[in-house]
Amino acid sequence: MKITTLSSSEFNQDIGLAKRASLSGPVFITDRGKRAHVFLTIDEYQALTDTHGSILETIAMPEAARIEFNAPKASQFHKPADFS
Repeated sequence: MKITTLSSSEFNQDIGLAKRASLSGPVFITDRGKRAHVFLTIDEYQALTDTHGSILETIAMPEAARIEFNAPKASQFHKPADFS
């Protein structure tokens, strides 16, 4: 993965350069010499932010077997009705 750094003015002057560079990796855009933004392809962005759509998909993941979970007892949530 190649990382490219462009100043804000370089980015504004040649967006095509940034688009081409993003095909090889992230493009950091600087503002006054400091990294301020990251330009990514949509595929890279989706890979970074990908979440599993349903609880079933999450449970089916092999990593889910290593998650420790102690469910509370239902009696902790049940309260008898008070009709007085």
